[in-house]
Amino acid sequence: MTRATVSSLTRSESTTPGTKGMSLAELLALPAAVDLVTAGRAWGLGRTKSHDLARAGEFPCPVLRLGNAYRVTRADLLRSLGIDPLQVDTSRSPALEGGPDAAA
Repeated sequence: MTRATVSSLTRSESTTPGTKGMSLAELLALPAAVDLVTAGRAWGLGRTKSHDLARAGEFPCPVLRLGNAYRVTRADLLRSLGIDPLQVDTSRSPALEGGPDAAA
């Protein structure tokens, strides 16, 4: 699968049966860097597919190779999913951290 092919997939098209994607609240709550499996889950990809794409240099966002581990920054992951955390309106969803009920 080429980078163009992966990039052209929507999250629902890339989700395989039994693989759960991540909600917006989960994505916004991620730490500064995540492992490759977590990043793949955000795209609806499983562990094996995520590692295959990373090894081939075709993962849908930049991947850092640190020794034997792959890491993806939260900023790159959100950007690749088309999410701008500064533009997300958390006041519309109390389930998101920082929503109107969070201070209560």
